[in-house]
This record gives sequence, structure tokens and C-alpha cells, in this order.
Amino acid sequence: MEMNYLKIAGVLTSLGLAQAGIATAQTEDQVDQNRRLDQIVVLGSAQDVTTFAGSAAYLEADLLDVHADTDVHRILRVVPGVNIQEEDGFGLRPNIGLRGTGLDRSSKITLMEDGVLIAPAPYAAPSAYYFPRAGRMSAVEVVKGPSAIKYGPRTQGGSINFVSTPISDDPRTIARLQGGQFNTLSLYGVTGGKIEKGGLVWGGQIEAAKDTTDGFKELDNGADTGFSIEDYVLKTSVGSTDNATIPWHLEFKGQYSDEISDETYLGLTREDFNANPDRRYTASAEDEMSAEHSEQSLRFVTELGGFDITTLAYQTEFKRDWFKLDRVEGVSISSLLASPENYTDALGVLHGADSSAGGLRLKHNNRDYEARGIQLVIGREFATGAIGHAFEVGIRLHEDEMDRYQWVEYWTQTNNDLAFDSQTVPGSDSNRIDSAEALAIHIKDDITIGRLTLSPGLRFEDISLKRENWGSDTDRLGAPSITENDVDVVIPGLGVSYEASDGLFIFGGVHKGFSPPAPGSTADAPEEAINYEAGLRWTAGPIATEAVAFFNDYDNLLGACTASTGGGCDIGDQFNGGAVEVTGLELSARGDLAEFTADTGFSFPASLAFTWTQAEFQSAFSSDYEPWGDVSPGDELPYIPEFQANIGLGIARDAWSLDINANWQDEARATAGSGSIALDDKIDARTLVDLTAGYDITETLRVALRVKNLTDEVYVAALRPSGLRPGLPRQFLMSIETRF
Repeated sequence: MEMNYLKIAGVLTSLGLAQAGIATAQTEDQVDQNRRLDQIVVLGSAQDVTTFAGSAAYLEADLLDVHADTDVHRILRVVPGVNIQEEDGFGLRPNIGLRGTGLDRSSKITLMEDGVLIAPAPYAAPSAYYFPRAGRMSAVEVVKGPSAIKYGPRTQGGSINFVSTPISDDPRTIARLQGGQFNTLSLYGVTGGKIEKGGLVWGGQIEAAKDTTDGFKELDNGADTGFSIEDYVLKTSVGSTDNATIPWHLEFKGQYSDEISDETYLGLTREDFNANPDRRYTASAEDEMSAEHSEQSLRFVTELGGFDITTLAYQTEFKRDWFKLDRVEGVSISSLLASPENYTDALGVLHGADSSAGGLRLKHNNRDYEARGIQLVIGREFATGAIGHAFEVGIRLHEDEMDRYQWVEYWTQTNNDLAFDSQTVPGSDSNRIDSAEALAIHIKDDITIGRLTLSPGLRFEDISLKRENWGSDTDRLGAPSITENDVDVVIPGLGVSYEASDGLFIFGGVHKGFSPPAPGSTADAPEEAINYEAGLRWTAGPIATEAVAFFNDYDNLLGACTASTGGGCDIGDQFNGGAVEVTGLELSARGDLAEFTADTGFSFPASLAFTWTQAEFQSAFSSDYEPWGDVSPGDELPYIPEFQANIGLGIARDAWSLDINANWQDEARATAGSGSIALDDKIDARTLVDLTAGYDITETLRVALRVKNLTDEVYVAALRPSGLRPGLPRQFLMSIETRF
């Protein structure tokens, strides 16, 4: 299959080059010489959002530095259209959706770091049990609408790209130390730069981050509930000087991280949550996620014969074993927390009673992931008469797999302490490999005619999915049972942008939304939709505003069975949800209000993000997928609040600054339904306020006080995976940072 893909890729690349070459043969002098060379980018800068033919957001380094969050949930709250479900209070396992897509483990959107697919196995097992550490990022790019088809495979809601710290043109060092409540300590440092030597520009950079905490939850036996995460990145580069006839740049990136976190799927009963929301039952005291992640990538960028050419080869590996409580006295923790009154013996164990011998079942959720690929993007800007073009063609060959090899242990609880009893044979609980091979091709052209820009695009995905299941053959000596599924899809899109006047853009678009099925899926078809958007973007001086209406018309919504959704089904299976309609409105504004005041030397940065979303099923059905259950037409999708808003306000002058961010989220339901939300299914509305006060002691030394959840609001962050889960309580942090 790989050889056929390479032939197809070569033919299409040649056709793309021929098309651009023919079109530009007579108009070379009209070519814009200020191209971006690197074609594997999402936006590139905040300025690029202004003329973008679609809805997008670019969060640059200065904005990320204000609150210096390591929790990606808190970072993305400032972007309208982003749906978030918290889980652990620290953002270790983010649940993110865009415009009403599913949120579970961020598996319904395309996640990237520096343009590289970063989910553990993006096609075969996209659930984001690994997520890039937000604290080391220099920017975050969010793309929604028709431009998302460039960044598949998932084009329903859009894509999020995390931009790692680039090698500085000049040598520089940044070091930051932050500590605070819950015995929290964060260390961050980066050093490196570029030098010119031997007619070339050489670069190098080392970056390191470590975050530790004892956690805010309180185990009944007094043990810690925190985590320790280390993350290291090495970058080296070599390239031509500015005056080179043929500019080029080669960069290697290596990343390694490891995590030990005392996290669990076990939540609380409502009665226990009301008494102490931060409580954790002793039965989960042995729960621990251990994980390692690595990435290597090599990127080559050049301009040759008027073509911008970017080649990227990458490989990622992720190994994890989430050892966690699965059953109590034979009852799944999901069923136990959903109806505690029906399982008095098991509930008694949670409350500290002695269990039977081996009465606690803990599972080794042990999985190894691999992904690798190579992608080529060729672009050229040219003109045919008065019509400008920014044409590109891209090809990606990719393969990934998840090796699922799990077993269980049995423990006994006595006098509020846990002791090992026995274990099953490794591989006896789950013993399979899910894999995928994919060829992806995209073609797009930004066509500019005066003030009008048309952005047609086309994406093709050829995906081969396979599940090899050895069942009870834990040594994998025999032949596995094999389930295969091949999916071919053409994904068209069209974006339109018109500059009605200086700074005022009207834009809109339509594109096909797509999400592939999983290996071994019980679903009959991939997830598909037709998505529409229309909006206005106005920029005046330092003030930028945007208003976008969107409508996503699903033919077939898919739901994936995972332990994090509550289980109750075969993990990995997918379910058809039929037709779904998602309608919404996004409003955003950002700028410096000092523009409207007298020149006092103060700056008043401000931002606003508002989202209205209505996501409803259009047909009736019954499903074993727990978040859906029995569905009627008009039922709302779970975990999608109707309203959410974010306001950021700041004041700064000379060496000091003060910034406040307030985030409000409407109530939501945990399972599909309509009308008033039953108490047992309700995630309450909540308002979270974060504050940061900073002071520059010198030009190179800055201190800051940060308060998360300033009002100490107590709220239910989620009702899944199993039981009520609290959000982060108020936390005070102090930091000191030096730059030189």
C-alpha cells in the first residue's frame, strides 16, 4: 500500500507544480516576495487572523505569559466556540470540543504540536491521554470552519495547534520558579539562540519544565493525590543566511516527558460531595497513572524556483499504564456511583468498611502507542492578470497503532488500608492491537480578486483500519481474529472573505465535516456533516472584534465507548447517534481600552468571548452508550452548555500590572435529554475568577502573585467518569522569573 501511495503522491505533486508553473510563467514579476516559507503552519501570527477566510484565534506568547497557566482548559476559555469538560482540576487529561463536537478526551478534534499530529494514535486511538504541556508553549492556534480541512483527519469542529518555543534569533535564557498551595512547585527554563558561522546560521535550544503537587483532594487515609511531570525539549537547526540565493532551513526537534499522577476515575456520591467536595475514598489510594512520551521530528523548509517547500518527518511514542480502581465487591464504580443506594455493601467499603478478601478490583490499563509519518507541502503565490493566488498542495503518509495489553489485580481493604491479594495473567483482560494506515492529500488556493478572497479547498483521506485481537492467547502465539475497515473520503470546503472597508471583513464558508470510525467499530459509517459559518471581523487600531454564526448539520454522529465516559459497553466500540444539528453564535473582542482614554501612561488590556450553542439530536433511538441512553428528537447533547462567557480585564503601567479573568459557564446535562435537568444529571453553572499581579523588579527580573479561583467557588466539574468530581479550589501561587 505504501508504494501505491507514493506513486499517487508523486503524480499529484507534479500536477500541482505544473498548474502553478503554467499560471506563473507570464507573471513572475507580480509574485509577492514576502511569503512564509513554512507551509505546515496553521496561522503563524495574530495578524494573519485579520484576513483569514474563516473563524480562527491566535493566542500569542504575551497573552499566555499573563497567567502562565499549565492547565490548557484555562488557556482555551478565552476562545469562543471551545467546549470544555474538566476532570481532575489540573487539566492533566483535557476534554475539549469545538462547536458542539464530543469532548471526551479531545478525540473529535485535530490536535497538533508544531503541525505534527500529537494524539497518541491520531487515527486508530485518538483519545488524548497524552497532551502537550501548555506551560512550555509560545502560542496556541485554533481554526474552525472550512480552513480546518487542511488539518485533518477530523474536520468537524476544527483543529488546535500548539506552537512550541522557537529557537531565538539572539541568545537568550528564561528561568521561572513558581510555588504555592498544595505543595505545588513549577520549574521552567529555556536557553539557546542562533549564531552565524561558516556562511550558515546555526541554532540550538534546550527547554525543561517540571510540575509537581501533592494535590487538593483529601484521601481518607491521608495519602497524596497529586502528580509529578517532567518535560524536556531539544532543538537544533542549521540554515542559510538572509542573503542566500536559495533560502533553506533544517530543524530537528526531540521531546521527552514522563508523568506519575495519583489520579482516579472514582468520584463521590452527591451526599459526600456536599459534605466535603475534596474528599477521596481510600479504595482509590493505589490509583496511579505512569506515562512516558517522546517525539522526534525533522523539518526542512526551502524556496526553490519560486515554490515554498516544507518536508516534515515525525515519530511519536507513548507508553502508559493507568492502574486504577475498576470494581468494588463486584460492582463497577460507574454503576456504584450512579445508584449508590442499590449497592449498600460496596458503598460501605467506599466509606471505610472492610472489604471481602480481594473485594477491590484494580485494572492495569496498559497501552503502548506509536505514530509516524512524513508530509510534504508545496506552495506558491502568483497572479494571473489581476487575480492573485496562494496555491498549495500537501501530502501526508501516516501510520499509527495502539497495543492494548491489560490485566487486573485484586486488593483487600482492612482498617482503611489496602493490601495486595492476587492478580490475573498480563494480557488476560484485554489483548489486542488497533492500527491504521492513511494517505491524506489536500489542495487549496486563496484566490484574491480586489477586496474579495475565495478559498476553495479539497481533502482526500484513504484510511485502512485494523483490529487484531488475540483474546485469551496472552503470549500471542496463535493467529488473532482480525477486523478491518477501509474508508475513502473526499472533503471539500470553500471559504469567502470580503474586505467591505478598511478593517472590516465579511466572511463565510461551507465544508464537509468528517471523523473516521475506530478499528473494530460497530458503527456502519464514519461521522459526516455539512458545516456552515458566516461572520464579521472588524479591526480598528488596537481593537479587534469578531462575530460568527455557525450551523453544523450531522448526518451521523458517532460516540466512542471509553472508560472515561462511564463504560457500560465494550471499550473501543463506536455507536451511531444519527442526525444532529448544532447551531451557535460566537462573539469576541480584544484590545487596549487606553486608546479611548487620555494619555496617562496606563494600558487597559481587555477581552471578551461569548458562545451560544444549541446541540440537539434529530431522531429517536436507544443506545448502550451511557452518555446517550434513550434519545428522543430535540434532546440536547451532553456536556454542551447553552451559554458560556469569558471576560479579561487588566491595568498596567511601567513596572507593574494587574489582570483578572472571569469565566462563566451555563449549566449542562451529563446525559442526553431535554427540559429541566434532573439533579442527578446536572452540572451546575459556575463562575471562576483568576487574578495575576506582577511587578518588574529590574529589566530582567519579575515577580508575580497568582490566585486561581479567587472566590473559592465550589462546583461540580463533571459527573463522569464515575461520580461527582470537584473543580480546583482557590489556590495561591508566587513566581519569580528572569530573562536575559
